[in-house]
Amino acid sequence: MRRLPIYFLIDVSESMIGNPIANVEKGIESIIRELKTNPVALETVWISIIVFAGKAKTIIPLQDIISFYPPKFPIGSGTSLGYGIEHLITTLDTDLVKTTREKKGDWKPIIFLFTDGVPTDDSSKAINAWNIKWRNMANMIAISLGSGADKNVLGQLTDNVLLFKDNDINSYKVFFKWVTDSIKTNSQNIEKCENAFELDTLHKEHLEKIDLSKKEYNSNKKADNNFVVLEGKCQNTKEKYLIKYKKNFKSKKFAGIPLKTKSYQLIGTFLVDDMYDKLSKVSQKKHQVNTDELVGFPSCPSCGNQTGFAFCYCGQIHCIGQEKLNTCPSCGNTAEYTYSDNFKVNRKQG
Repeated sequence: MRRLPIYFLIDVSESMIGNPIANVEKGIESIIRELKTNPVALETVWISIIVFAGKAKTIIPLQDIISFYPPKFPIGSGTSLGYGIEHLITTLDTDLVKTTREKKGDWKPIIFLFTDGVPTDDSSKAINAWNIKWRNMANMIAISLGSGADKNVLGQLTDNVLLFKDNDINSYKVFFKWVTDSIKTNSQNIEKCENAFELDTLHKEHLEKIDLSKKEYNSNKKADNNFVVLEGKCQNTKEKYLIKYKKNFKSKKFAGIPLKTKSYQLIGTFLVDDMYDKLSKVSQKKHQVNTDELVGFPSCPSCGNQTGFAFCYCGQIHCIGQEKLNTCPSCGNTAEYTYSDNFKVNRKQG
């Protein structure tokens, strides 16, 4: 039986932590659940999941729907789209059965690329390799989860660049129903026409095609300024956690002139496991943010300490309790901490 390979290439950078990655997990689960009830999809569709952050990794190798069990997604540091594309190319080269004189190979693969941010690497070499070898041999749909992705870069990979308006949980349900229906449509039509490729009708309230003729300027390639993510460590359990802030603009007047001020509002704190380091690429350049720009005081998600943002002289963030003396879990220094503001801390790439 010829396979219709479906690949999900998913951004799992720090900016995806929290609700975004949880909604993607639920969405993938809903796709598989519904496809398992479709006889045509059961016979033809095979699915693989590749994730990328600072590095890339296949977390679900290409397999049939019956064998597929929805995964829990890891988080990593950085948004190295180039690594994601390079890994995708290598995987396609390895996975796909090619057509020969003796037999028909796999159908043209479909790739759904999900990302919410700006690449933090130079992905031009990988994009060029994709365009030379695979652009005409696969169908890619690149989806910006919210308005923060670099549409210009996505447009270099495919003409199918869509904006998902991340409004609420219902938006995600509609979005993943659209992905499911698009997979069903292609699996049903592919026997009739080998080169058939058709996306389901867009729900413009939630999803729209991006006009790639309108160029955007993204000057930042080193850190995603839509979010600020800080790395902390629990003083008691030594577990790592991420503190996530989202960009926010407030309007105010100065001397009667309307102005907008930028700050970053606390979203929450989230524990990360060992996979975080494996998917992270260490940046040689330190990226910083001034604490004056950060709004909200996090607690520790591991031990519950009320203060999850204590800054040690070694440059690391950790939690502290009510004791007079606290010990930094990174360098072992014991000290009495006092309140301060308006200083710079190292941030992750996002």
